[in-house]
Amino acid sequence: MAEKRWIAETLFDDLGFRMTFQVDKVLYELQTEHQHLVLFEQPYFGKMLMLDGATQISKRDEFIYQEMMSHVPLFAHGNAHDVLIVGGGDCGIAEEVLKHKEVRRLTQVEIDEKVVEFAKEHFPEFTGPVFADKRFESVIDDGAKFVAKTDRRFDIIIVDSTDPMGPGKILFGEKFYSGCRRCMKKGGVLVTQNGVPFFQKNELASTMSKFRRLFADATCYVAAIPVYVGGHMAMGMATDNKRLRQHPVKTIAQRYRKAGSFKTMYWTPEVHVAAFAQPRFIADLVAKAKPRR
Repeated sequence: MAEKRWIAETLFDDLGFRMTFQVDKVLYELQTEHQHLVLFEQPYFGKMLMLDGATQISKRDEFIYQEMMSHVPLFAHGNAHDVLIVGGGDCGIAEEVLKHKEVRRLTQVEIDEKVVEFAKEHFPEFTGPVFADKRFESVIDDGAKFVAKTDRRFDIIIVDSTDPMGPGKILFGEKFYSGCRRCMKKGGVLVTQNGVPFFQKNELASTMSKFRRLFADATCYVAAIPVYVGGHMAMGMATDNKRLRQHPVKTIAQRYRKAGSFKTMYWTPEVHVAAFAQPRFIADLVAKAKPRR
């Protein structure tokens, strides 16, 4: 009997532990110009994607990350017409963003063309409706270069990046965040993936420090995503309008009804508001982060 294959997530090697996933079948594996990519079937989580040893998405719980990265900034803003996604080659977040009828144009900038090609083949449930939507534009480019040079301006920028390593490292730098601010409209919102603070506290603290140098308001909201080991995942949020994270449930619910009350599996108006209530250790990280000099 053939020995089962296991694939380890090596993201926390420096902390001395790994999460290891039993593999039913490897569906795709490739070393691109930018990163190592492997897609496999896992008995519990279903289809899973890893980039450079870090879990990106699993079929069982992808809805949590994608809904919270998209619906929170969009409903907090309330009237977003132009949206930019940096990264996000699997198109999962793009699919959620396009559920908002007020969005007139969605631009997705992905550095690795092979990731987009791969997603079209292996995640057609995301890419099919997204690429069929006339509001969607796919751009293959370095996200940091794009925000530094584009003449476009955006209401919402969502940074769906890998962890700060490999091609994703530049997307955690102050130069990149400054570029995002440059191409945001007045009252715009920037949302970033900031890891699991229980294990990656420096990632969140560093981002908050950079945000505070550039924006009037810097905070994070949280969600519990099972495949990302360590408890709460933090989504960084930067804007010049502090009121955007202080809307009551009634306001968010009204905006949800206006958007058509589309189906969600995690996000609700109540969860939206509650997500900004940070556990103490995360609130302390955010509060103590000083603007970078």
